[in-house]
Amino acid sequence: MQRDVSTSKEVGELRGDLLAAAMRVLREHGAAHLTLRRVADEARTSTMGIYTCFGGRAGLLEAVYRYGFDVLREALLSSLDGHSQPYERIMAVACGYREFALADPALYALMFERPLPDFDPSPELRQDALGRTFSLLTEAMAGLAEPTRMAYLVWTTIHGLVSIELTCSLRSPLPGWFLDSREEGARVLADGVSALLRGLRLSAEPPGPR
Repeated sequence: MQRDVSTSKEVGELRGDLLAAAMRVLREHGAAHLTLRRVADEARTSTMGIYTCFGGRAGLLEAVYRYGFDVLREALLSSLDGHSQPYERIMAVACGYREFALADPALYALMFERPLPDFDPSPELRQDALGRTFSLLTEAMAGLAEPTRMAYLVWTTIHGLVSIELTCSLRSPLPGWFLDSREEGARVLADGVSALLRGLRLSAEPPGPR
C-alpha cells in the first residue's frame, strides 16, 4: 500500500523505515534481492515511496552504502576507546574492522566488493565514506613518517586478511589450515599486522653506519 507523506517528518520516517527494510533484505537474502519491489514490500509501502525518499534504486543503495560506513565508524571508535598508544590503537582498528565484517558480511560485501554489477557509488561518496573510517587509522599512526601511506599499507593488510577469512568461512572447513576457527583468524590478523608494523618501522629507520 502507499503511505501518504506530506510533511518533512513523514518523509523522514518513511526514509528510515525503507532503509531498515533494505537492511533486512540485504542481511536475510543478499544484495541481489535489493529490488524496489522487495524493499517496498518489506516496508509495507509502495515503490513510489522509494522514489520520494531516495530518487530511485541507486539512491537507496547509496543510502545503504553510507549507512554501512556509519556503522563501521562506530565499531572502530568503540574498539579504540581506552587505547592511547599507537600500536594499541592500530591493533584496535584491525580488531574492530574484523568484528564488523564477520558480524555483517552482506553489508561488508556491498561496501567493499561488487555484488551488484550495476551499482557503483560515486567517487565523491566513496571518498567521504572512506575518509570517515580510514582517517581513524591515519590518526592512530600520527607521529610516524608518512602516516597516510603507512595507514594505507596497514589497511590493505587488514582488509586482505579479513576478506580471506570471510571467504573461507563460506566454504567447508580445512582442518589444520590457518583460518579453521574464529580464534585462529584473530591470531592470523594480529600476527600479520604486527609483522607489517615491524617491517614499516625498520624501513622508516635510516641505515646505520657500515
